[in-house]
Amino acid sequence: MSTSQTAQRARLGKADFERLSHFRHRLRRFLRFSEELCKRRGLTALQYQLLLHVMGFPGRSWATIGELADRLQAQHHGVVALVDRCEKMGLLERRPGRNDRRVVEIHLLPKGERMLARIAAEHQGELELLLREIAERG
Repeated sequence: MSTSQTAQRARLGKADFERLSHFRHRLRRFLRFSEELCKRRGLTALQYQLLLHVMGFPGRSWATIGELADRLQAQHHGVVALVDRCEKMGLLERRPGRNDRRVVEIHLLPKGERMLARIAAEHQGELELLLREIAERG
């Protein structure tokens, strides 16, 4: 540990650790809620996140494998396998790039859009609670 890291750690007070602990606890509770919800709807949490990141990509409703790997903080080959599984489930499809045929665009299919919309809507109450608690403890 560097001297600056040690000094920074020494400056943290009990309240700082409590705030970080509370944040991590609430975040984990949200993630557990999400995992259980997805499981009840027939998806893994990672499959749901993939669909969410495709639809939620800024400025468009599709994304590339590389962009999805960044959003998921996952390895490229792992995202390819995840896309393969979701494609077999009829949730999304690959399309050649509009401007560069070497690029593969990932698009949601109607089944994927419906499933995503349903699960995302069910997340809203828990998300609002999480955000409110974080803002209150700011």
